[in-house]
Amino acid sequence: MEFHHVTVLLEETVNLVVSNPSGRYVDCTLGGAGHSKMILSKLGASGKLICFDQDIKAIRHAEDILGKDERVTLINRNFESLEETLGELDLLPVDGIIFDLGVSSPQLDEAERGFSYMHDAPLDMRMDSSGLLSAREIVNLWTEEELAQLIWDYGEEKWAKRIAQFITQARRERPLETTGDLVQAIKAAVPAAVRRSGPHPAKRTFQAIRIVVNDELGVLDRGLDQALNCLGQGGRVGVITFHSLEDRIVKERMKSWLGRCTCPPELPICRCNAKAKAKVITKKPLLPSQEEVEQNPRSRSAKLRVAEKI
Repeated sequence: MEFHHVTVLLEETVNLVVSNPSGRYVDCTLGGAGHSKMILSKLGASGKLICFDQDIKAIRHAEDILGKDERVTLINRNFESLEETLGELDLLPVDGIIFDLGVSSPQLDEAERGFSYMHDAPLDMRMDSSGLLSAREIVNLWTEEELAQLIWDYGEEKWAKRIAQFITQARRERPLETTGDLVQAIKAAVPAAVRRSGPHPAKRTFQAIRIVVNDELGVLDRGLDQALNCLGQGGRVGVITFHSLEDRIVKERMKSWLGRCTCPPELPICRCNAKAKAKVITKKPLLPSQEEVEQNPRSRSAKLRVAEKI
């Protein structure tokens, strides 16, 4: 399957982050290379683009469409190694960094990846196929209490306890091997009236398991400060999130860069030595237009936040 992905908030993100035609820019989530192609269109001959992706299929796709461009460096790594890798390549500082978080359309659409509740496939959900933890291990080996906590914490699913109970009941008869097995257990747990209204009953549970399999929130948390460290003065970081857990982390981290005093109010003078590291460009997150949502329904939950290093 061709690695085709409709890039969300494309022009808004690139226009806010990329300003120097001779600059160095980083696409931390290469995916279908939508942001990368537009960044390159704004760069001159001396510009530089560094692209990260832990999914080897994304890298191979980019090699086909970008590989002959000498301005591009493709890196098959998670952006968790951002600062270390750019240092090794002597590419610090950079002028801008983009994160487009979550799962890409090809990962959802390729049934064998196990990301989608719409296709029956082996339970996997690893963005990096060499990763040790898979959805199958979580669903079949974690305790009922651990499953319930995972589904509640990372899926914000009100039926988390009941879903965990039905998963553990189902696996007593035989291991859950496919996404279809998991969907069947979830559907049995969610009341029929709830299934008839609202989103697919498995949506939040699949999201929660995928987040844990790939440690998405942990990687994001560790990657944001690295991004700020990698920027030169005036450099910008733009982050596109797709659910409230990601957005909360980005919002709070950018707020922490503002250098506001965290001392108790009763202290007469500041002792935390707070110092501003960045300013937030987007006072409120930018959302996709109605036209974009109509053309690409997967964009409806996207939010873009941008900060500038000072």
